[in-house]
Amino acid sequence: MELRGFLLLHCWAAVTAAPGHFWHITDLHLDPGYSTSSDPLKVCPSAGDRPVQDAGKWGNYLCDSPWILINSSVYAMKEILPNPDFIIWTGDDTPHVPNERLGETAVLQIVQNLTNLLLEVFPGIQVYPALGNHDFHPKSQLPAQNNTIYRNISEFWQPWLNTESIATLQNCAFYSQQLVDKNFAGRVIVLNTNLYYDSNNQTGSLEDPGGQFAWLEQQLNYAANTGDMVYIVGHVPPGVFEKKRSKPWFRPNFNKRYVEIIQQHSEVIAGQFFGHHHTDSFRMFYNSAGSPVSSMFIAPGITPWKTTLPGVSNGANNPGIRVFDYDRGTLEVKDMVTYYLNLTYSNLEAPRWEKEYRLTEAFQVPDGSVKSMQAVLDKISTNKCYLQKAIVEGAARYHREMLRLHTLQQARAAQRTPHWEPYGL
Repeated sequence: MELRGFLLLHCWAAVTAAPGHFWHITDLHLDPGYSTSSDPLKVCPSAGDRPVQDAGKWGNYLCDSPWILINSSVYAMKEILPNPDFIIWTGDDTPHVPNERLGETAVLQIVQNLTNLLLEVFPGIQVYPALGNHDFHPKSQLPAQNNTIYRNISEFWQPWLNTESIATLQNCAFYSQQLVDKNFAGRVIVLNTNLYYDSNNQTGSLEDPGGQFAWLEQQLNYAANTGDMVYIVGHVPPGVFEKKRSKPWFRPNFNKRYVEIIQQHSEVIAGQFFGHHHTDSFRMFYNSAGSPVSSMFIAPGITPWKTTLPGVSNGANNPGIRVFDYDRGTLEVKDMVTYYLNLTYSNLEAPRWEKEYRLTEAFQVPDGSVKSMQAVLDKISTNKCYLQKAIVEGAARYHREMLRLHTLQQARAAQRTPHWEPYGL
Protein backbone atom coordinates (compact mmCIF):
# COMPACT_ATOMS: atom_id res chain seq x y z
CA MET A 1 0.00 0.00 0.00
CA GLU A 2 2.83 2.38 0.86
CA LEU A 3 4.57 1.60 -2.42
CA ARG A 4 1.37 2.26 -4.37
CA GLY A 5 0.96 5.61 -2.64
CA PHE A 6 4.51 6.49 -3.56
CA LEU A 7 3.93 5.58 -7.18
CA LEU A 8 0.74 7.63 -7.37
CA LEU A 9 2.46 10.62 -5.82
CA HIS A 10 5.41 10.25 -8.14
CA CYS A 11 3.14 10.14 -11.21
CA TRP A 12 1.20 13.18 -10.03
CA ALA A 13 4.40 15.14 -9.47
CA ALA A 14 5.70 14.20 -12.90
CA VAL A 15 2.51 15.40 -14.57
CA THR A 16 2.41 18.73 -12.76
CA ALA A 17 6.09 19.36 -13.48
CA ALA A 18 5.76 18.58 -17.19
CA PRO A 19 7.79 21.03 -19.25
CA GLY A 20 5.96 23.67 -21.22
CA HIS A 21 6.94 25.58 -24.34
CA PHE A 22 6.20 29.07 -25.61
CA TRP A 23 7.17 31.31 -28.52
CA HIS A 24 8.73 34.75 -28.28
CA ILE A 25 8.59 36.96 -31.40
CA THR A 26 9.47 40.60 -31.71
CA ASP A 27 10.17 43.50 -34.07
CA LEU A 28 8.25 42.30 -37.11
CA HIS A 29 8.35 45.80 -38.70
CA LEU A 30 6.12 45.23 -41.70
CA ASP A 31 6.95 47.45 -44.69
CA PRO A 32 3.81 47.39 -46.88
CA GLY A 33 5.68 49.34 -49.57
CA TYR A 34 8.35 46.69 -50.17
CA SER A 35 8.81 45.63 -53.80
CA THR A 36 11.44 44.02 -56.00
CA SER A 37 11.73 47.13 -58.13
CA SER A 38 14.75 47.41 -60.41
CA ASP A 39 15.11 51.02 -59.24
CA PRO A 40 17.34 50.88 -56.12
CA LEU A 41 15.59 53.92 -54.65
CA LYS A 42 12.08 52.49 -55.02
CA VAL A 43 12.43 49.08 -53.36
CA CYS A 44 11.21 49.99 -49.88
CA PRO A 45 10.36 53.15 -47.95
CA SER A 46 12.19 51.81 -44.89
CA ALA A 47 15.56 52.03 -46.66
CA GLY A 48 15.24 55.80 -46.74
CA ASP A 49 17.75 57.24 -49.17
CA ARG A 50 19.95 54.12 -49.13
CA PRO A 51 19.94 52.43 -52.56
CA VAL A 52 18.81 48.79 -52.42
CA GLN A 53 20.58 46.56 -54.90
CA ASP A 54 19.26 43.16 -55.98
CA ALA A 55 16.05 43.22 -53.95
CA GLY A 56 14.86 39.68 -53.35
CA LYS A 57 11.39 38.25 -52.96
CA TRP A 58 11.88 37.53 -49.25
CA GLY A 59 13.40 40.86 -48.31
CA ASN A 60 16.64 42.81 -48.12
CA TYR A 61 18.99 43.75 -45.29
CA LEU A 62 18.40 47.47 -45.89
CA CYS A 63 14.62 47.06 -45.66
CA ASP A 64 11.99 46.13 -43.13
CA SER A 65 9.96 42.96 -43.59
CA PRO A 66 7.76 42.36 -46.64
CA TRP A 67 4.48 40.64 -45.81
CA ILE A 68 5.69 37.38 -47.33
CA LEU A 69 8.57 37.23 -44.82
CA ILE A 70 6.33 37.80 -41.80
CA ASN A 71 3.82 35.29 -43.12
CA SER A 72 6.64 32.78 -43.56
CA SER A 73 7.87 33.33 -40.00
CA VAL A 74 4.46 32.74 -38.43
CA TYR A 75 3.82 29.61 -40.48
CA ALA A 76 7.32 28.38 -39.60
CA MET A 77 6.33 28.75 -35.95
CA LYS A 78 3.26 26.67 -36.65
CA GLU A 79 5.34 23.93 -38.27
CA ILE A 80 8.04 23.86 -35.58
CA LEU A 81 5.80 24.11 -32.50
CA PRO A 82 2.11 24.07 -33.50
CA ASN A 83 0.63 24.01 -29.99
CA PRO A 84 2.64 26.24 -27.67
CA ASP A 85 1.29 27.04 -24.23
CA PHE A 86 1.30 30.70 -25.24
CA ILE A 87 3.06 33.29 -27.41
CA ILE A 88 4.89 36.43 -26.24
CA TRP A 89 4.82 39.19 -28.87
CA THR A 90 6.88 42.21 -27.87
CA GLY A 91 5.89 44.74 -30.49
CA ASP A 92 7.32 47.10 -33.09
CA ASP A 93 5.14 46.25 -36.05
CA THR A 94 5.41 49.25 -38.39
CA PRO A 95 8.26 50.25 -40.74
CA HIS A 96 11.18 52.58 -40.03
CA VAL A 97 9.85 55.54 -41.98
CA PRO A 98 9.28 59.22 -41.13
CA ASN A 99 6.02 60.01 -39.33
CA GLU A 100 4.64 61.86 -42.35
CA ARG A 101 4.86 58.63 -44.39
CA LEU A 102 2.77 56.63 -41.93
CA GLY A 103 -0.05 58.14 -39.87
CA GLU A 104 -2.37 56.78 -37.17
CA THR A 105 -4.62 54.88 -39.57
CA ALA A 106 -1.68 53.03 -41.12
CA VAL A 107 -0.25 52.13 -37.70
CA LEU A 108 -3.56 50.67 -36.58
CA GLN A 109 -4.05 48.78 -39.85
CA ILE A 110 -0.64 47.12 -39.57
CA VAL A 111 -1.17 46.09 -35.92
CA GLN A 112 -4.59 44.72 -36.80
CA ASN A 113 -3.28 42.77 -39.80
CA LEU A 114 -0.54 41.12 -37.73
CA THR A 115 -3.01 40.40 -34.93
CA ASN A 116 -5.33 38.71 -37.43
CA LEU A 117 -2.45 36.64 -38.81
CA LEU A 118 -1.63 35.25 -35.36
CA LEU A 119 -5.32 34.59 -34.67
CA GLU A 120 -5.64 32.74 -37.98
CA VAL A 121 -2.50 30.60 -37.65
CA PHE A 122 -2.77 29.96 -33.91
CA PRO A 123 -6.51 29.78 -33.14
CA GLY A 124 -7.21 29.25 -29.47
CA ILE A 125 -3.60 29.93 -28.42
CA GLN A 126 -3.06 32.58 -25.76
CA VAL A 127 -0.94 35.55 -26.89
CA TYR A 128 0.54 38.18 -24.56
CA PRO A 129 1.24 41.21 -26.78
CA ALA A 130 3.13 44.37 -25.85
CA LEU A 131 3.32 47.68 -27.67
CA GLY A 132 6.61 48.80 -29.20
CA ASN A 133 7.74 52.38 -29.71
CA HIS A 134 6.85 52.07 -33.41
CA ASP A 135 3.28 50.99 -32.63
CA PHE A 136 2.15 54.57 -32.19
CA HIS A 137 1.83 57.79 -34.17
CA PRO A 138 3.96 59.83 -33.89
CA LYS A 139 6.48 57.03 -33.29
CA SER A 140 7.96 56.70 -29.80
CA GLN A 141 5.62 59.39 -28.39
CA LEU A 142 3.44 57.04 -26.37
CA PRO A 143 1.53 59.04 -23.75
CA ALA A 144 0.84 58.16 -20.14
CA GLN A 145 -2.93 58.29 -20.56
CA ASN A 146 -5.88 56.89 -22.48
CA ASN A 147 -5.90 57.68 -26.20
CA THR A 148 -7.36 56.53 -29.52
CA ILE A 149 -4.54 54.15 -30.44
CA TYR A 150 -4.55 52.40 -27.05
CA ARG A 151 -8.33 51.99 -27.26
CA ASN A 152 -8.30 50.61 -30.80
CA ILE A 153 -5.49 48.16 -30.14
CA SER A 154 -7.21 46.93 -26.99
CA GLU A 155 -10.16 46.01 -29.22
CA PHE A 156 -7.88 44.08 -31.59
CA TRP A 157 -6.44 42.12 -28.66
CA GLN A 158 -9.73 41.29 -26.94
CA PRO A 159 -9.55 37.59 -27.95
CA TRP A 160 -6.47 37.23 -25.74
CA LEU A 161 -7.12 39.53 -22.78
CA ASN A 162 -9.57 39.62 -19.91
CA THR A 163 -11.69 42.62 -18.92
CA GLU A 164 -9.24 43.95 -16.34
CA SER A 165 -6.31 43.70 -18.75
CA ILE A 166 -8.22 45.51 -21.47
CA ALA A 167 -9.07 48.33 -19.06
CA THR A 168 -5.45 48.98 -18.05
CA LEU A 169 -4.29 48.54 -21.65
CA GLN A 170 -6.70 51.29 -22.73
CA ASN A 171 -5.50 53.58 -19.96
CA CYS A 172 -1.74 53.30 -20.36
CA ALA A 173 -0.89 50.19 -22.44
CA PHE A 174 0.21 47.87 -19.64
CA TYR A 175 -1.57 44.94 -18.00
CA SER A 176 -1.19 41.84 -15.85
CA GLN A 177 -2.87 38.50 -16.41
CA GLN A 178 -2.82 34.97 -15.06
CA LEU A 179 -0.56 32.74 -17.12
CA VAL A 180 -2.80 30.79 -19.56
CA ASP A 181 -5.17 29.48 -16.89
CA LYS A 182 -5.47 28.93 -13.14
CA ASN A 183 -3.62 25.60 -13.34
CA PHE A 184 -0.39 27.39 -14.23
CA ALA A 185 1.58 28.75 -11.29
CA GLY A 186 2.27 32.20 -12.57
CA ARG A 187 1.40 35.57 -14.00
CA VAL A 188 2.53 37.63 -16.98
CA ILE A 189 3.11 41.35 -16.41
CA VAL A 190 3.23 43.27 -19.68
CA LEU A 191 4.80 46.71 -19.39
CA ASN A 192 4.72 49.80 -21.56
CA THR A 193 8.42 50.60 -21.23
CA ASN A 194 8.12 52.99 -24.15
CA LEU A 195 7.13 55.44 -21.42
CA TYR A 196 10.75 55.33 -20.22
CA TYR A 197 12.34 55.58 -23.69
CA ASP A 198 14.73 58.51 -24.00
CA SER A 199 13.14 59.41 -27.36
CA ASN A 200 9.71 59.84 -25.76
CA ASN A 201 9.14 63.57 -25.23
CA GLN A 202 5.71 63.01 -23.67
CA THR A 203 6.95 61.49 -20.42
CA GLY A 204 10.44 62.84 -19.70
CA SER A 205 9.29 65.30 -17.03
CA LEU A 206 7.13 62.78 -15.17
CA GLU A 207 8.30 60.96 -12.05
CA ASP A 208 6.24 57.82 -12.66
CA PRO A 209 4.54 57.93 -16.09
CA GLY A 210 1.07 56.47 -15.89
CA GLY A 211 1.80 55.26 -12.35
CA GLN A 212 3.35 52.16 -13.96
CA PHE A 213 6.22 51.79 -11.47
CA ALA A 214 3.83 51.88 -8.51
CA TRP A 215 1.48 49.48 -10.30
CA LEU A 216 4.36 47.10 -11.09
CA GLU A 217 5.40 46.97 -7.43
CA GLN A 218 1.78 46.32 -6.50
CA GLN A 219 1.64 43.40 -8.92
CA LEU A 220 4.92 41.95 -7.67
CA ASN A 221 3.79 42.24 -4.02
CA TYR A 222 0.53 40.53 -4.95
CA ALA A 223 2.46 37.71 -6.62
CA ALA A 224 4.60 37.28 -3.51
CA ASN A 225 1.49 37.05 -1.34
CA THR A 226 -0.25 34.52 -3.58
CA GLY A 227 2.82 32.39 -4.23
CA ASP A 228 2.86 33.16 -7.97
CA MET A 229 5.99 33.50 -10.04
CA VAL A 230 6.07 36.21 -12.69
CA TYR A 231 7.26 36.80 -16.23
CA ILE A 232 7.87 40.46 -17.07
CA VAL A 233 7.35 41.36 -20.72
CA GLY A 234 8.08 44.59 -22.57
CA HIS A 235 9.56 46.14 -25.68
CA VAL A 236 12.29 48.67 -24.87
CA PRO A 237 14.75 47.17 -22.35
CA PRO A 238 16.82 49.03 -19.77
CA GLY A 239 20.58 49.38 -20.13
CA VAL A 240 22.51 50.18 -23.30
CA PHE A 241 22.70 48.90 -26.86
CA GLU A 242 25.66 46.54 -27.18
CA LYS A 243 26.40 47.78 -30.69
CA LYS A 244 26.77 51.43 -29.57
CA ARG A 245 28.38 52.00 -26.20
CA SER A 246 26.96 55.51 -25.74
CA LYS A 247 23.34 54.58 -26.48
CA PRO A 248 21.11 53.97 -23.42
CA TRP A 249 17.41 53.30 -24.00
CA PHE A 250 15.79 54.56 -20.78
CA ARG A 251 16.17 58.00 -19.26
CA PRO A 252 18.60 57.71 -16.31
CA ASN A 253 16.01 58.14 -13.53
CA PHE A 254 13.70 55.56 -15.11
CA ASN A 255 16.56 53.10 -15.62
CA LYS A 256 17.56 53.42 -11.97
CA ARG A 257 14.00 52.89 -10.73
CA TYR A 258 13.41 49.86 -12.93
CA VAL A 259 16.61 48.16 -11.82
CA GLU A 260 15.81 48.83 -8.16
CA ILE A 261 12.38 47.23 -8.53
CA ILE A 262 13.90 44.11 -10.11
CA GLN A 263 16.46 43.90 -7.31
CA GLN A 264 13.83 44.27 -4.60
CA HIS A 265 11.39 41.75 -6.06
CA SER A 266 13.71 39.30 -7.79
CA GLU A 267 12.46 36.33 -5.75
CA VAL A 268 9.14 36.29 -7.63
CA ILE A 269 10.52 37.16 -11.08
CA ALA A 270 11.14 33.99 -13.10
CA GLY A 271 12.19 35.79 -16.28
CA GLN A 272 12.10 38.99 -18.30
CA PHE A 273 11.44 39.01 -22.06
CA PHE A 274 12.09 42.03 -24.27
CA GLY A 275 12.84 43.10 -27.84
CA HIS A 276 13.76 46.39 -29.56
CA HIS A 277 17.42 45.55 -30.29
CA HIS A 278 16.64 43.28 -33.28
CA THR A 279 19.66 41.32 -32.04
CA ASP A 280 19.81 38.28 -29.77
CA SER A 281 21.12 39.28 -26.36
CA PHE A 282 20.52 39.09 -22.62
CA ARG A 283 21.01 41.16 -19.48
CA MET A 284 21.98 40.24 -15.93
CA PHE A 285 20.73 41.99 -12.79
CA TYR A 286 22.67 41.92 -9.51
CA ASN A 287 21.92 42.67 -5.87
CA SER A 288 23.95 45.05 -3.70
CA ALA A 289 26.37 42.23 -2.88
CA GLY A 290 27.05 41.62 -6.58
CA SER A 291 25.21 38.32 -6.81
CA PRO A 292 23.05 37.65 -9.90
CA VAL A 293 19.34 37.80 -9.07
CA SER A 294 17.54 38.05 -12.43
CA SER A 295 18.09 37.74 -16.15
CA MET A 296 16.46 39.35 -19.16
CA PHE A 297 16.21 37.65 -22.56
CA ILE A 298 16.24 39.97 -25.58
CA ALA A 299 14.95 38.17 -28.65
CA PRO A 300 16.15 38.62 -32.24
CA GLY A 301 13.86 40.53 -34.56
CA ILE A 302 12.06 39.22 -37.62
CA THR A 303 12.94 42.34 -39.61
CA PRO A 304 16.37 42.17 -41.28
CA TRP A 305 16.61 46.00 -41.42
CA LYS A 306 20.09 47.47 -41.01
CA THR A 307 19.95 50.15 -38.35
CA THR A 308 20.75 53.74 -39.29
CA LEU A 309 21.95 54.53 -35.76
CA PRO A 310 25.21 56.50 -36.22
CA GLY A 311 28.33 54.62 -35.24
CA VAL A 312 26.85 51.12 -35.57
CA SER A 313 28.55 48.71 -37.95
CA ASN A 314 27.13 45.33 -38.96
CA GLY A 315 23.72 46.56 -37.91
CA ALA A 316 21.58 44.12 -39.89
CA ASN A 317 20.49 40.59 -38.98
CA ASN A 318 18.82 37.53 -40.37
CA PRO A 319 15.18 37.08 -39.28
CA GLY A 320 14.86 35.12 -36.03
CA ILE A 321 12.16 33.49 -33.90
CA ARG A 322 12.52 31.76 -30.54
CA VAL A 323 11.06 28.94 -28.43
CA PHE A 324 11.47 28.73 -24.67
CA ASP A 325 11.18 25.50 -22.69
CA TYR A 326 10.04 26.18 -19.13
CA ASP A 327 8.87 24.48 -15.97
CA ARG A 328 5.12 24.96 -15.63
CA GLY A 329 5.33 24.67 -11.86
CA THR A 330 8.09 27.20 -11.19
CA LEU A 331 8.26 29.09 -14.52
CA GLU A 332 12.02 28.53 -14.53
CA VAL A 333 13.46 28.72 -18.03
CA LYS A 334 14.84 25.28 -18.87
CA ASP A 335 16.13 25.96 -22.37
CA MET A 336 15.89 28.27 -25.36
CA VAL A 337 15.99 27.42 -29.06
CA THR A 338 16.43 30.11 -31.68
CA TYR A 339 15.51 29.59 -35.33
CA TYR A 340 16.57 31.79 -38.23
CA LEU A 341 16.10 32.35 -41.93
CA ASN A 342 19.19 32.91 -44.05
CA LEU A 343 17.84 35.77 -46.14
CA THR A 344 20.55 35.59 -48.79
CA TYR A 345 19.98 31.87 -49.34
CA SER A 346 16.20 32.34 -49.34
CA ASN A 347 16.37 34.92 -52.12
CA LEU A 348 18.67 32.73 -54.19
CA GLU A 349 16.98 29.38 -53.61
CA ALA A 350 14.00 29.00 -51.27
CA PRO A 351 13.08 30.03 -47.71
CA ARG A 352 14.39 27.64 -45.10
CA TRP A 353 13.86 28.22 -41.38
CA GLU A 354 16.42 26.21 -39.41
CA LYS A 355 17.68 25.85 -35.89
CA GLU A 356 20.41 28.35 -35.12
CA TYR A 357 21.31 27.13 -31.65
CA ARG A 358 20.03 25.62 -28.43
CA LEU A 359 21.16 27.49 -25.31
CA THR A 360 22.18 24.45 -23.26
CA GLU A 361 24.12 22.91 -26.14
CA ALA A 362 25.81 26.03 -27.45
CA PHE A 363 27.01 27.29 -24.07
CA GLN A 364 27.18 24.02 -22.15
CA VAL A 365 24.88 24.98 -19.28
CA PRO A 366 22.17 22.83 -17.64
CA ASP A 367 19.28 25.25 -18.14
CA GLY A 368 18.30 28.90 -18.59
CA SER A 369 18.17 29.81 -14.91
CA VAL A 370 19.78 32.96 -13.50
CA LYS A 371 22.72 30.89 -12.30
CA SER A 372 23.19 29.36 -15.76
CA MET A 373 22.88 32.70 -17.56
CA GLN A 374 25.59 34.06 -15.27
CA ALA A 375 27.69 31.06 -16.30
CA VAL A 376 27.05 31.93 -19.96
CA LEU A 377 28.20 35.48 -19.31
CA ASP A 378 31.31 34.24 -17.51
CA LYS A 379 32.16 32.05 -20.51
CA ILE A 380 31.63 34.94 -22.89
CA SER A 381 33.82 37.13 -20.69
CA THR A 382 36.75 34.72 -20.47
CA ASN A 383 36.66 32.67 -23.66
CA LYS A 384 36.97 34.32 -27.08
CA CYS A 385 35.37 31.35 -28.80
CA TYR A 386 32.20 31.70 -26.72
CA LEU A 387 32.28 35.47 -27.20
CA GLN A 388 32.52 35.14 -30.97
CA LYS A 389 29.70 32.58 -30.88
CA ALA A 390 27.51 35.03 -28.95
CA ILE A 391 28.19 37.84 -31.42
CA VAL A 392 27.51 35.75 -34.52
CA GLU A 393 24.32 34.32 -33.02
CA GLY A 394 23.34 37.81 -31.89
CA ALA A 395 22.68 38.75 -35.52
CA ALA A 396 21.24 35.33 -36.43
CA ARG A 397 24.39 34.47 -38.39
CA TYR A 398 24.23 37.59 -40.53
CA HIS A 399 27.98 38.09 -40.21
CA ARG A 400 30.60 35.48 -39.36
CA GLU A 401 33.77 37.50 -39.82
CA MET A 402 35.88 38.37 -36.78
CA LEU A 403 34.53 41.57 -35.26
CA ARG A 404 36.62 44.43 -34.00
CA LEU A 405 37.81 44.06 -30.42
CA HIS A 406 35.96 47.09 -29.08
CA THR A 407 32.69 45.73 -30.51
CA LEU A 408 33.22 42.49 -28.59
CA GLN A 409 34.02 44.40 -25.42
CA GLN A 410 30.87 46.49 -25.79
CA ALA A 411 28.69 43.41 -26.12
CA ARG A 412 30.27 41.79 -23.07
CA ALA A 413 29.85 44.88 -20.88
CA ALA A 414 26.26 45.52 -22.02
CA GLN A 415 25.21 42.01 -21.07
CA ARG A 416 26.78 42.20 -17.64
CA THR A 417 24.58 44.94 -16.27
CA PRO A 418 21.54 47.07 -17.09
CA HIS A 419 23.31 49.90 -15.21
CA TRP A 420 25.39 52.34 -17.23
CA GLU A 421 28.47 52.55 -15.02
CA PRO A 422 30.67 50.27 -17.19
CA TYR A 423 30.34 52.86 -19.94
CA GLY A 424 31.22 55.83 -17.76
CA LEU A 425 27.80 57.40 -18.24
